[in-house]
Amino acid sequence: MPAARPPLAAPAGSIRSSWFLAEREATPEAAFLSRRSLLRSLGLTGGGLILGNAVMPGRAAAGSAADKTAGLYPARHNDAFELDRDLTPEEINGKFNNFYEFGSHKQIYREAERLVTDPWPISIDGLVDRPETIEFAELAKAMSLEERLYRHRCVEAWSMTIPWTGFPLARLLDRAGVQPGARYVRFETFLDPVMASGQRQVWYPWPYVEGVTIAEARNDLAFLVTGAYGKPLANQFGAPLRLALPWKYGFKSIKSIARISLVAERPVSFWESISKTEYGFWANVNPAVPHPRWSQAREQVLHTGEERDTLPFNGYGQQVAALYGGLESEALYR
Repeated sequence: MPAARPPLAAPAGSIRSSWFLAEREATPEAAFLSRRSLLRSLGLTGGGLILGNAVMPGRAAAGSAADKTAGLYPARHNDAFELDRDLTPEEINGKFNNFYEFGSHKQIYREAERLVTDPWPISIDGLVDRPETIEFAELAKAMSLEERLYRHRCVEAWSMTIPWTGFPLARLLDRAGVQPGARYVRFETFLDPVMASGQRQVWYPWPYVEGVTIAEARNDLAFLVTGAYGKPLANQFGAPLRLALPWKYGFKSIKSIARISLVAERPVSFWESISKTEYGFWANVNPAVPHPRWSQAREQVLHTGEERDTLPFNGYGQQVAALYGGLESEALYR
């Protein structure tokens, strides 16, 4: 999710293709309720205090969805999705996040501990044969989870590499049964301004909405994420369920999904509705097309502080470029 591009100080770190590296880098480690429910889930009474210093990055809130799915991790590693660079360490990734529902600063992980993820019903509706509302834990257990190593490129011109765990979005579409009139998949996150203080900012069009075409959703890279670093997804990463689209800028990878709808009309996404001249529907990574306020030709790797050339489609062109044939009139890279 974008913001004004920050100056980045250098911190103290696919599918087989031309940049495939066989050596595995990952080493796994061994809402939406009311305020009262949140406090109870943290083991506090009405007179208790939330001790922010006790919150560590990567730790899920007590009583969260993580408790019901912990046994699913670490998942089987899929060797077809590897990287040409080291993974971003969890202690860096876990402390540098965008999550506008909880505020606009990068060190959002403490505020994100307020996110209550159990229960977490997910509605799957619209132009589908089998609409349903299913609890996250039930859905995660119904799917065969796997670990994939993915690049992550933010529109702000920084990048990470992450070991996500989850399942292909296409598998969920098959479960729901896509009707012929469906052309897009629309995603929507939770809406609870009591729990998420950022949602009290009325100048933003809450809840967060994103969308992709059916063809993009069925591409094997489109991934519904339930975990990272060999364990359930930490709150600041978008627990309990988020999207990963590694060939697109990161704001397309919506967090904390509560509703997935198959629709005929193109959804207007969150940032597109705020400024469509800066954040378009497609948002494919392209070094040749600058953001109106900065270049996209280079990126800073958070782990090392190294500057690298940005790759078209974030290095995944072999897998996704064919999706955009015949769309020359579209602003594909904004």
